[in-house]
Formats: sequence, structure tokens, C-alpha cells
Amino acid sequence: MTGPLGGSAQALDVITIGRASVDLYGQQIGSRLEDVTSFAKSVGGCPANIAIGTARLGLRSALLTRVGNEQFGRFLREQLAREGVNLDGLKTDSERLTALAILSVESDKSFPLLFYRENCADMALEEGDIDPAFIARARAVVVTGTHFARPKPEAAQRKAMKLMHEACGKVVLDIDYRPNLWGLAGHDAGDNRYIASQAVSERMKTVLPGCDLVIGTEEEVLIASGESELLQALKTIRSLTPATIVLKRGPMGCIVYEGAISDDLEDGIVGKGFPIEVYNVLGAGDAFMSGFLRGWLGGESLQTAATWANACGAFAVSRLLCSPESPTFEELQYFLKNGSPHRALRKDEDINHIHWATTRRRSIPSLMALACDHRAQLEDLAAKLSADPARIRDFKVLAVKAAARVADGRPGYGMLLDEKHGREAMFEFARHPFAWLGRPVELPGSRPLRFETSQDIGSLLPEWPVDHCIKALCFYHPDDPAELKQAQQDKLRGLFEAARKVGRELLIEIIAGKNGPLGPDTVARALEEIYALGIKPDWWKLEPQSSPAAWAAIEKTIAKHDPWCRGVLLLGLDAPAEELEAGFAATAGAPIVKGFAVGRTIFMAAAEGWLAGKLDDEAAIADIARRFEALTNLWLATRGRKAA
Repeated sequence: MTGPLGGSAQALDVITIGRASVDLYGQQIGSRLEDVTSFAKSVGGCPANIAIGTARLGLRSALLTRVGNEQFGRFLREQLAREGVNLDGLKTDSERLTALAILSVESDKSFPLLFYRENCADMALEEGDIDPAFIARARAVVVTGTHFARPKPEAAQRKAMKLMHEACGKVVLDIDYRPNLWGLAGHDAGDNRYIASQAVSERMKTVLPGCDLVIGTEEEVLIASGESELLQALKTIRSLTPATIVLKRGPMGCIVYEGAISDDLEDGIVGKGFPIEVYNVLGAGDAFMSGFLRGWLGGESLQTAATWANACGAFAVSRLLCSPESPTFEELQYFLKNGSPHRALRKDEDINHIHWATTRRRSIPSLMALACDHRAQLEDLAAKLSADPARIRDFKVLAVKAAARVADGRPGYGMLLDEKHGREAMFEFARHPFAWLGRPVELPGSRPLRFETSQDIGSLLPEWPVDHCIKALCFYHPDDPAELKQAQQDKLRGLFEAARKVGRELLIEIIAGKNGPLGPDTVARALEEIYALGIKPDWWKLEPQSSPAAWAAIEKTIAKHDPWCRGVLLLGLDAPAEELEAGFAATAGAPIVKGFAVGRTIFMAAAEGWLAGKLDDEAAIADIARRFEALTNLWLATRGRKAA
């Protein structure tokens, strides 16, 4: 296996060293930190952000630091892994807590920031954490200014620099100046970007000779040089190092200096900035560094590297968080090619969709799901058998155990469960390593679509775990009356907007055949109309189609509007297994169909026997598991695969 820029699977493009924290960003914009009531959590800290930013842009990145042996440390480890960052240099410190950074956006110029970094894990980094073999695997290391503020992490970074040069690699310095992390300002001055300090300057001047690339803002260039005037600061840095110097200038872009510094500040490679609205400046420098490194290490010209850096910084400035807002390479290239009509890039739906779709938390290339989100059908069955409807929730727990028995920890298995009867089942689900869980929000049988609980669906979704996927069944036919279609479309659009706002995936289930003829283009026309509204669900759940032509039309429609769509799941509609087998086979030439979500075909017989008292728990589990496994084997056979 080779990485995106060539080399063996063990090779790395860049190792970043230093800060790794959990960022908690106030969600009430325009508010004092004192008045913030809720926070968004993400990975933070300059080196951690750069590791993620470069990984998203296609570099093989690694983070060398320490995290605590607690929930936040495990969150950092898991999220970095999801982003594709190599963790071989990530140490767990059992004695110290993971660092925290807490921030609010008070205005476009004020960002109150608190650092919780007293004796934190990453500042305990020491020389013994620097493995020469690990450093030798990389083409470059990034050291950061904050970690020169304390003796042990300073020694660790200097060792890494020495080893990198011995391995003929490159050393990159992100000056990353935070006065209060050098003990120069109070705890409440985390957003203070510059306090002159001879001690800091003298320390940084000893770092500069060992660098091949130095990047900093105007204030950071001043502190690194000890000068009070920008042009002289650049000349002083040049006298200490032959490194390429990149001067970040915010909305004005950047200037790259390779040789001697002339008396003209603009006498360098000028990378122009992008005219965007400033929403939150924190994290912009880390995104900038990520973009520059992608060009610099990728063999691009310095002009291209500067352009990519400025564009990445623009994305970060226009959004709230740090690492989650860094663009992917697909997103960056789309922006550079097409631009945006919005100064606030976070309002550009096309760019946001690419960002969303290319940063999903996990890859799910195929999915076999047991659908047990049925409410009305099980309620009717309980009434028919004179069984206590409260027992439905216990039956759904059995269904989860049956699905887990079949999945047996393998990838590609999931479930659909509902809130009404399936709350305990969701707790059981969380005990097993399933790939996916979908949760219905529709009022069963509603046409036009209605939500089962509050019609203000957006107010309910923040309570859901982040990995739970919203599922909405809509009985939609393209030949429906205009008034009915309008009502359904408005509901779906509102649901899509809510899903994106709170960061939850969305599955839209379309059943057209119950309310009109199902021709070879019926479902494709329905999808076309929904896409025309700007709705781009992560998944579609569709009924079996009568011909390969119907699937070809569906696949063409999805590819036209959303090449990043996860795919289509087949629904069952209580069809016998033989019909489902034929439906599976009909999709063999349609790669967009990624799996199935089938329910009553699998569990209904067991439900009837169990609710009637004819089956005990184990017999019900065994019956559901047997039917689910048989269906998974049928599906895998259509894809030329066998169960692992």
C-alpha cells in the first residue's frame, strides 16, 4: 500500500509535536463566555489541528504528544484515528489530565479564551517520548512555540529536530505564540496574541537556526526576532536561519520569503487572501499551515502552497470550530475552481455538503440492517393477541440480541430502532459493535409526512448520540397532487436543514408503489424532485424495482446530484424471502445499492410467537437470528461474497 504522495505504508509525510486539547466552543454567538450555556466539543491544540488538517488534505500525518488516561484523552485518540492521523507517537499519561480550551465568540474581534493546562498531559512530553525510529519515518516534523516554554517539552522538541536533520528531513516551526502559556498574562487573557518579552525572544532565536520553514503572524515574527518593527524582524530571522519564511497577514494573505530580505516588505511571493467574513479567527493559522504543508511537501510551487494555505485559512475563519472546519482536499479544490457567492463560507450549501460528506465519522461501504423500528404493526399484533403492549419494548431488546449474534462484531451490520418502544433496545444496541443505527422520526402512516413527536424536530435531535442516523419514511409519488407534494417537500427540507444543523446523518425512505403505478422511472423522478429542493440525504431507502432499467435511472439521478451519497438500502415491506432474493438479485448491476434494511420478514413470526407466549426469549432470539443470517447470506451471494 502506498500513501497519497508515494512511499511505503510505514512512511509518514509529517509529524506534528505538542499541544493536544479538547476544545469547548460556546454555541451562543455574540455572547460573553460568562453567559454561554452550551458548548461544541472538538479536537484542539495547534499540532493536533495541523495533524488533522494535513490528513484531510491527503498527507500521511502523525501526532506526537501525550493525552490523559480518561474520557477526553480517549476522545482525542479516537477522533484522530477517525481522521486518519497516525497514532504511533501518541502517548497515554496516567498521571495527568488532557488539556482543555474553552472559548466564546463575543464578536468578530473578541474571542474570550480559557486554557486549562496546569500540569496537563501534553506539557509532560519529554525526551524519552521521542523515538528515533519513529522520527526517521517522516519527511518533516512540525515543532510549535508553546512547547519551548517549559524545559521538558522543549528538550523533547529539540531532540526531534536533531533527529529529523540526521534523517535528512525538514523541520518546520509554527511560532504559535500564546503569551499566557508563557506565563506573561493572566488566566483570563487567553485571547491576547502579543506581549513583548525578551526572554521569549531569546529562547525562540535559539530555535530558528535549526528550521527549514518558519511560519508566523506579524506578531509572532516580532516575538521570534525580538524586534519591534516588522521588516527588521524579518531581517533578523533571516540572519539566524536560511529557512523559507512565511508571513501570515490575515485577510491580506501571506508573503513567502526564500532569499535575502530586501527593504520592500512585499518583495516576496505574495499569496493573496480570500474576501470572506470573519466568524472566528482561532484555528485559522492551523488550517493555513495544513494547506501550506500540503503544497510544500507535495512538490508544488511556493505560490501554489501559499494559495492553498490562504484558502484553508479562509475556511477556518468563516466557521466556528478549529479542526472540524479544516477543508478536505476535495473541498479545497472545489472552492479554488468554483469560488463561492458567499462571503460567509459556512452558508455555501454546495461547499458545506462536500465538507460534510468527505468528513463523515466512519466509512460504511455496505450495510445489512435489521429494521425493528415498527410501531403500529407491533401494536396491532399485540392488540390482536390481547398481549400487553408494554412487552413490545422487551421484544425489541431480544431483536437486538439476535442481530448482535449474527453480526458477531463484524463490520457492515446495523439496525433501525425507534424511540417509542425501542429505548431499552437502543441501550442494548450500544453494548455491541454495530456499524450503524437509524431512528425513525415519521408518524407511522402519515401522508403528508408528519413527525411522530414535536413538529419542531430540530429541538429534539441534539439529544441524539452523534452516530445515530435520522430516518424518515415518506409515501411520495411524483404524480401526487401539487398541494400534497408541496407539504411533503416542505417537511423533508426542514428535516434536512435540521439534520445538517445538528450534525446528524439522514436517511430518506421513499415508498411510491403504494400510491400509484411504479414504472421504470417513477422513483428516479421522485428523487430528482427532492434533489431539486437542495436535499441531499446520506442514505436512501427504496423499495425493490421491477427492472435493471429502473435501478439504472436511480443510480444516474443520484450520481448527477450527489456523488458523495452513501448509497441505497433496500426495504422489505413484509415480502417473503423468495421475493427479497429476487429483489436483491435485480440490484447486482447497481453499485449504488449498498445493502438492505428489512424487518417484518425477519422478526414478525418470532414476535407473534413470543407475544402469544408460545416462544421463550431464547427461542425468539434464535428464530430472528436464523432468518436475519439467511437474508444476509442471500445479500452477500448477490455481491459474490460469503459471510466472514
